[in-house]
Amino acid sequence: AKRLVWVPHGDVGFVPASVKEDRAAKEELVVELEDGTRETVAKDDVQKMNPPKFDKVEDMAELTCLNEASVLHNLRDRYYSGLIYTYSGLFCVVVNPYRYYPIYSERVVDAYKGKKRHEMPPHIYAITDTAYRSMIEDRENQSILCTGESGAGKTENTKKVIQYLAVVAGTTAGKSTSSPLKLERVSTSSSLMSKTGMTMHQGELEQQLLQANPILESFGNAETVKNDNSSRFVRDGRLDNQ
Repeated sequence: AKRLVWVPHGDVGFVPASVKEDRAAKEELVVELEDGTRETVAKDDVQKMNPPKFDKVEDMAELTCLNEASVLHNLRDRYYSGLIYTYSGLFCVVVNPYRYYPIYSERVVDAYKGKKRHEMPPHIYAITDTAYRSMIEDRENQSILCTGESGAGKTENTKKVIQYLAVVAGTTAGKSTSSPLKLERVSTSSSLMSKTGMTMHQGELEQQLLQANPILESFGNAETVKNDNSSRFVRDGRLDNQ
């Protein structure tokens, strides 16, 4: 059977190869790339490859060989298939497609309501629903941290979290609840702050927060190499369920 591995590549990070010779004395391997060329590489630079059954796996914690090459390959494979969300244990990794995906409609929101994480494909809605259900059932505060480099999609995914909470908290089994959300605080590291004591039902909360974005962005956004409109401040939002 072929022994498949990942070997470093200057342009794409890692490429697949098959081991043709093991030079144990020199700690080297002779490998053959997909185009038929052969290379000699150090054993320490080679990373193990997972069996095909793990291709496009939804949770990378399930990978038999959890290494940098396998993680990048799985994320790339899913990304090219239009799957921008992937779990890694408790975390959800998002690859910014830099274009619109029709995966944030009311129909999709409804599909994730009350579902366990493993019952639906990876999505920011699944993370948000888990936090919301834990807050309701355990009566404990919950936090969602969106982190990443400039242009990673932190701001957009934060908006999706708010969108989902505004819808889910405003309905229970298709009926309006008497427990609306209250916006407590939206602050930034630039000391920009917006406070309101208004109580808002489904739709109003989302609209209120989205209307605040242009004001915050006019003071705190700047161009970076990867993002023409990068948020150069920290959003700290708190939603109280009353």
